[in-house]
Amino acid sequence: MWTYAGAMCRSIKTLRAPVTPHPQEADIQAAALQYVRKVSGFRAPAAHNREAFDAAVEAVADATRELLDSLVVRGAHAHAHGSEHAPETVSA
Repeated sequence: MWTYAGAMCRSIKTLRAPVTPHPQEADIQAAALQYVRKVSGFRAPAAHNREAFDAAVEAVADATRELLDSLVVRGAHAHAHGSEHAPETVSA
């Protein structure tokens, strides 16, 4: 369960590689919380909505983890492993 009063309001940042090579669990949870806040229109839920709010945050965090684990980004492997070579470009 999240502590709503102390959490800082912020924009959701990009969590995929190579922008954020190794997103932390706190980054994923913060993005999920911010998304649910935006969609619900509430910074913190009322007591009667807390369970639904918390479940939504967890569902969004789970979906975010699954998405990040499934994404294939060209050049991310080279960046993540400190390759000195520029990523391969594809010509049209």
